[in-house]
Amino acid sequence: MTSSRTACVSEVFGQAPRVLKLATYRQRLICAAAAGLLLTLAFPQFNLSALAWVSPGLLLLATAGAPSRDIFRIGYAGGLAHYLSSLAWLLYLPFPQTAWLGWLALSAYCALYPAMWVWLCWKLAPPIKSNSADGTTHGSGAILESLFASGWCRRQLWLLLCAAAWVALELARGRLLTGFPWNFLGVSHYQTLPLVQIASVTGVLGLSFILVWFSAALLCTAVSIVRRPTERWAWLAEMFLPMTALMFVAGWGFVQVTRTESEVRHLNVALVQPSIPQKIKFNPEENAKAFQRVLDLSELALATKPDLLIWPEAVVPGFLRFDDKLLATVTGLARTNNVSILLGADDAERRPDQSEEADYFNSAFLVAPDGRLVGKYNKRHLVIFGEYVPLAKWLPFLKWLTPIGAGFTPGTKPARFELVHPTRGATLSPLICFEDLLPHLARESAAEADILVNLTNDGWFGRGAQQWQHAANAAFRAVETGRPLVRCTNNGLTCWVDAQGRLHEIYFGDSPDVYSAGFKTARIPIGPRKTTFYQRHGDWFGWGCVTVTLLAWLLAERSKKGWAKRADKP
Repeated sequence: MTSSRTACVSEVFGQAPRVLKLATYRQRLICAAAAGLLLTLAFPQFNLSALAWVSPGLLLLATAGAPSRDIFRIGYAGGLAHYLSSLAWLLYLPFPQTAWLGWLALSAYCALYPAMWVWLCWKLAPPIKSNSADGTTHGSGAILESLFASGWCRRQLWLLLCAAAWVALELARGRLLTGFPWNFLGVSHYQTLPLVQIASVTGVLGLSFILVWFSAALLCTAVSIVRRPTERWAWLAEMFLPMTALMFVAGWGFVQVTRTESEVRHLNVALVQPSIPQKIKFNPEENAKAFQRVLDLSELALATKPDLLIWPEAVVPGFLRFDDKLLATVTGLARTNNVSILLGADDAERRPDQSEEADYFNSAFLVAPDGRLVGKYNKRHLVIFGEYVPLAKWLPFLKWLTPIGAGFTPGTKPARFELVHPTRGATLSPLICFEDLLPHLARESAAEADILVNLTNDGWFGRGAQQWQHAANAAFRAVETGRPLVRCTNNGLTCWVDAQGRLHEIYFGDSPDVYSAGFKTARIPIGPRKTTFYQRHGDWFGWGCVTVTLLAWLLAERSKKGWAKRADKP
């Protein structure tokens, strides 16, 4: 009976080269595109985070054994499917031509990274003998079989190198060309708090590493089951190391999540979300009416007697310091209610070397309860085509692609805002717009602060997934730095995030509509200022993965050249 069952299973499963083979280029493209779309579903608003454990491995399968010239193109197809779908919120921009161009250009750029990843992974795989006249290896089965022929230790090393290469490329995407660290793979698990805690040591890149390692190991597990279908525990050898690491990280994270601080004071804040449509910003009359809405909501919020009132980015319709009426309105509100106000507004400073020229800034201001402007921060990381036009001096036609006009000048340093009575010396460090996506920048801002505060205007993107994705990404800055993060937005996720990554005050009462106008109140805990390992050492893990990936690639190229020379000898 046992022998007949074994024969039946063997007949059904056959050998890996036959079962796992993707016969045509079209089939590979479909598989890669499916991997990219599944990855999109792992992020907000779909939140099917389990798919992040599968998608990288599926992308590897789509490219396994493909001719070298096709691996990059297949990987690019998967990346393009992912970014076109996950960044579709760019189409909500109120400038249709700019929206379409930005969506296509940014997706096309970001798709280069998954393509480079699969190309690197198979470059780092153990070499196998060519089975074609032109020296290329065709068939996924052959390359997957070669992984098992190389031995368990070498296969596990390859899995680790796949994860390291992914992290290295995420770090590159977050830094190159001013950086676009949107939706790193680990962000898909922002709600899985025990796993999120690893970010306090490695940054979000550590969670990305675990997900890719596990996903690639699942691919090897599938091959192992196909190769030896009657050996019930054959898969365990492939999953042992990543599962052990996952259990350790989850167990350690669970301890961190359940830990509580005994000495905590609180800052009472009121957050105003005016939900101003972006087109109004370019109409002075409508913009003035929208600012009155901000003032009306603030009066309601101030009835709760907060220590700090917070407005979102660029909510003031003009230059606060140079418009006497605006300045009197804001400072009068602070004096009348004896409250500190943190707000976003444009600012300008005359250039010292050119008396007729000025630099313009996207700024945050702190108004003291006595009406004085006691703090100012200039946004350091500007949005390309949203706040500045690259090469505008040499290519002035690029200004036609954006409505921003002259553009802003970046700030040079973080700011530290000291609150006065009754907040007992709480210290804030502001971030503006999508600066809360940048781990290294948030780390600098958190160095001497009790709380990070992000002022942003997500009203550019209507009512789409952008607001949820932005908040999910930002949550990791709180875990990485060990500081609460307060987010005040024009519309979307006005909320706050505690040091373990939990999102609080997401909704307006029982309403599921996060995009509407209103205000929220929150008690932000301020415990003893502690420094996380990531806060002390930064992206040590990411740069380590960059180093390991480069060294492994150089060694692999050298090894394969030596292997080819030996193979040519009679």
